[in-house]
Amino acid sequence: MTRPEKHSLTLHGHRTSVSLEPEFWDAFRELAARQRKTLNELAAQIDATRGDVGLASAIRVFILRALQG
Repeated sequence: MTRPEKHSLTLHGHRTSVSLEPEFWDAFRELAARQRKTLNELAAQIDATRGDVGLASAIRVFILRALQG
């Protein structure tokens, strides 16, 4: 298992840091490319629908669901 890596994202004009394992970052980049979106755009989409769940957790669940579907 690898350690999470922290990367900065910009959501709605504000910078935030998200820690994900490298494998999740790779999958997140791949899904963004498939949807022809930037990581920031896809993260903002996930952020808008995540409710009270942390952003990193919401991104992991988004990736899991996308890869299962």
